[in-house]
Amino acid sequence: MKKIVIGTVVAVGIVATGAAALPTAKHWYESRHDQSSRYATGAEAKSDRASMPRWLPDDAADVRYAMRTTGGDRLLRATLADGRLPSSCKPLPSSDASSKRPALTASWFPGDRSAQVRCGLYYAATDGGTLYAWQHDEDWIADNKSR
Repeated sequence: MKKIVIGTVVAVGIVATGAAALPTAKHWYESRHDQSSRYATGAEAKSDRASMPRWLPDDAADVRYAMRTTGGDRLLRATLADGRLPSSCKPLPSSDASSKRPALTASWFPGDRSAQVRCGLYYAATDGGTLYAWQHDEDWIADNKSR
């Protein structure tokens, strides 16, 4: 009888541990290809990461960057020194803006952004002097195929 009780207690403990670990394992599995970085300036960010967009001003401050290593999804947030987007950024037609939402998430990036402009492969918007920009995997793939 003791063996059955001990076996049952051990089995329940294993199941409970597995159930508790399941959300953690799921989060790890879903985010295992995600990387994030933070830089003091745009120049530092571009120097460290080849995937950082070249249009990001060197004097941008508090640069935050997230990327998925298995494709082209990216997030970027930075404080623009003069509060203005680079001249290479072009306005988007309003019909395109609402459908181009970020595919990645980060605690520092608002998920409800709508694009105002296109900066290279990135969709972007500003809020005061803060730049929010994101790139989609399908745009990155199409660009790489065209090279």
